Amino acid sequence: MGTLRIAGAGLAGAALMLAVAAGDARAAGPEAALKTAIDRLTERLEQLERRNRELEQRLSDLIRSAAAPAAAAPGIEQRVKALEDIHVQTESALASERISEKEPEPVTRLKAIESQSLSMQKQARQIEALEGITVEASLTGMAQRVDRKGAASGRAESRLNYRGDLSVTLPGGSLGEAEGSIFAHLRFGQGNGIGLRPTYTSTPNTTAFEMSGVNDPDSSFAILAQAWYQLAVPLPLGGITAQSKQRLELTAGKIDPFVFFDQNAAADDETAHFTNNAFVHNPLLDSGGDVGADAYGFSPGLRIAYANEADKSLAWGASLGIFGSGPATNFSGSPGKPFVIGQLEASTRLFGGLPGTYRLYAWRNGRADDFDGTVAAHAGWGLSVDQRVDDWVTLFGRFGDRTSGRSSFDRALTVGAEIGGSYWRRAADAIGFALGWLRTSDDFRNASADGSLVGYAASGSERIAELYYRYRLNSHVEITPDLQWIQRPGGDGSAPTTTIVGLRARVGF
Repeated sequence: MGTLRIAGAGLAGAALMLAVAAGDARAAGPEAALKTAIDRLTERLEQLERRNRELEQRLSDLIRSAAAPAAAAPGIEQRVKALEDIHVQTESALASERISEKEPEPVTRLKAIESQSLSMQKQARQIEALEGITVEASLTGMAQRVDRKGAASGRAESRLNYRGDLSVTLPGGSLGEAEGSIFAHLRFGQGNGIGLRPTYTSTPNTTAFEMSGVNDPDSSFAILAQAWYQLAVPLPLGGITAQSKQRLELTAGKIDPFVFFDQNAAADDETAHFTNNAFVHNPLLDSGGDVGADAYGFSPGLRIAYANEADKSLAWGASLGIFGSGPATNFSGSPGKPFVIGQLEASTRLFGGLPGTYRLYAWRNGRADDFDGTVAAHAGWGLSVDQRVDDWVTLFGRFGDRTSGRSSFDRALTVGAEIGGSYWRRAADAIGFALGWLRTSDDFRNASADGSLVGYAASGSERIAELYYRYRLNSHVEITPDLQWIQRPGGDGSAPTTTIVGLRARVGF
């Protein structure tokens, strides 16, 4: 009705305007002006009628939409109820961590994603907990046979032995910019190896290990071989650690002195390279007994070292070690009169950029043993060199000279090489050979000549040779046939040459 009233008012207004326009036309007079006014009024009347129809249509639509909810209410109620049921099921499913196929699909997907995320977080935490921890383990077995000429029993002899090593390195915390590390090493095994007639080399099988003082050969025991703490201090103090090319290292604990002194890239690991003790370390220190270590080769001690790597073409360092000697090596005696060793080393690149390391060292043992069993001070100096001369050829050499002390031999020279298998398309294999001369000391020669040492007739140098082929079965297993000769054992020119054959197997990671 409101719309009709608006339309009526519009028609009355239009008539009024028509009358006014007619009056104006009479006043004006001309017929053309009257026609123009009538056309305008007609157009305006049509617009008002069209507007009236639109308003009527909108009013009808509003009336119909107002009546529609009453008819559609049952459908809306059903949809709302279905949504409420889904919400209840979702809340119930989320309250449980169990994944079920009866749950709504979005919930199942959400739980699967959460499970994967938690698993990844757990793995990340485990990796973070293990960060900085390294573990190395190996098991080495060896079979050797010596001919009757070289056996202590006078009959050909064969022996088997095995040895296991497990070492763990742990983060040792920090002190300012200095970083610490903890190292522990366990060793176990059985079998002492073959027995030789008197010879300067302490053993042709350095892998042999067995607990001393154990009368039951069926028993196998493990020992804590090493346990030490090391603090690495970047230099200069107060500088930027990431850019430091110098460092100071402090190491204390139960240590194998040969881990830090007299090292050699081609001849210092009896489980991978040479097995005769004369080639594993400097013969004067190890076979000759000048090193301060217990029956297994370990000793409590302290080491301080400086390393400078500012020039990559000539890195160098200096170190000093103080270790127990005599009964102090196994904690059963005073630490007085220690074994002291100092070393200078340089790593350079020769022969077209191939790496090599040169070490010069000197030592003094305040409680070493003379050849007659007398405890006395021994001193000496030595060299250890390893140099690659081709991509797969590494030469090595050691020299030692005892400057004080009465021992069976007082000078030693060992040389050799390892050739990689890339030359015959076996890159992981290698051939190694070495020669050694252990010179009889004047004191020992004179004592054996005048009969004061029964059973000895030392007159010259003991000569040793070893040849091996290391065959890599896979990334964890190696098999190594080994052959050794000892000529003039114990410096006795009348003694027959000793021949030793062996086979070594190593499993490690």
